[in-house]
Amino acid sequence: MASRNFYFQLIFRVLLIALTALALAFSIVWEWYFTLAFAAFFLWAQVHFLIKFINSTNRKIAYFFDAIRNEDFTLRFPERVSIESFEELNKSLNRVNDLIQEVHLQLQVKEQYYQEILKQASIGIMTFNEKGHILFANPTLEKLLNYTPLNHIKQLAQVDEKLYEVFKTFQPFERKLFQLTNEREQIQLALKSTPLTLDGQSLLLVVVQDIHQELDEKETESWVRLIRVLTHEIMNTITPIASISDSIIKYYRKGGEIVPLEKLDESQIKNTLKGLEVIKEQGGDLMDFVQSYRSLLNVPEPNRAIIDGVGLLEKIDVLMSARLATDTKFSVSCSPKDLEFFIDEKQITQVLINLGKNALQSVKETENGQVHMIAGIDAEGIKYIEVRDNGPGIPPDLMDEIFVPFFTTKNEGTGIGLSLSKRVMQMHGGNLKVHSVPNRETVFRLTFNQSK
Repeated sequence: MASRNFYFQLIFRVLLIALTALALAFSIVWEWYFTLAFAAFFLWAQVHFLIKFINSTNRKIAYFFDAIRNEDFTLRFPERVSIESFEELNKSLNRVNDLIQEVHLQLQVKEQYYQEILKQASIGIMTFNEKGHILFANPTLEKLLNYTPLNHIKQLAQVDEKLYEVFKTFQPFERKLFQLTNEREQIQLALKSTPLTLDGQSLLLVVVQDIHQELDEKETESWVRLIRVLTHEIMNTITPIASISDSIIKYYRKGGEIVPLEKLDESQIKNTLKGLEVIKEQGGDLMDFVQSYRSLLNVPEPNRAIIDGVGLLEKIDVLMSARLATDTKFSVSCSPKDLEFFIDEKQITQVLINLGKNALQSVKETENGQVHMIAGIDAEGIKYIEVRDNGPGIPPDLMDEIFVPFFTTKNEGTGIGLSLSKRVMQMHGGNLKVHSVPNRETVFRLTFNQSK
């Protein structure tokens, strides 16, 4: 609220203008030309100073915002003035100025802090606008690409023409793998994009990570698991053969000499035949094992065609109905009804039969056992088929082992069903993943990353 002094000044100026206007009128009536000129000039001066007096507050606020916009925090307003209301206004403006300056300094510190984090990050980070201008690229990215400075994505063509094409067509929320080859080495890059808006400008944030070491570690780990399983299976087959062979040799050789035929009795000959039969059986099992390994390596390329989703699941439903136990329920559903898959029908059918058979076996001892096969499209437009069951589930310590070839917890089977199924899905450009909550649900999910 304005002070009494402000009101007095305002009233005095208004009265003075009124008196000047009255003198101006009298001058016009009495034709006092000198007085008329003086009164007109004096009236103009009074109006001008009144407007200037009233607008002084607006000018201060305008100066204040101009200074803030230009990040000039040195502007100070006098806090000792004759008008009390102006004094309070000046103090308030100075306090707001100090507060904004403090916030501005804090933001600068945080910005420097985040900039330093981005510079020291172990992954490459880049942001560029719709025209391809690069607004930020951290040193890690420049080191990965062996190119600096990066100002436009067209410069990536000098690193690798295909890499430029990847960035030029990059879409929000897209993930890509790219193998970068230069004179020094081959680098496997994982690219992930995220859209963002800054100051009304649409930008694309791309994270670039060298996953060569991670892939090497995963590959080594996979080989170790496979070798462990192969060793276990081969040793289980070879050990009885070696033991029986040693027992048979003892029948026919004693003290380093061959036992004459006349000294052999009928029981030794019968045991020899039994041992040879076991050796033949074990050898056959080993041949079947090797044949299973060959079948895993020699999966043919998919012969794809557009297949109706409803028809595919109805076919699986018929094939699975013969395997149902008394209390087991098997059902299929497809949404939308016109869902289609661009797949090799024989291969995917075999995968679904294998998963369905495993699911039915897992719920065999479960009360009200249920297996549900679902086909659909998720929120990201990816087509999928899920095989769900409410069986005992998969123990967490075995989740990383179930897709290893020849690994099995069953007394029957070769243990290549799941690994072969995953291989088929990979050749279809998709994937096979599993989620399991023990004694609640197990879900095997086939995803098809395809546009058709």
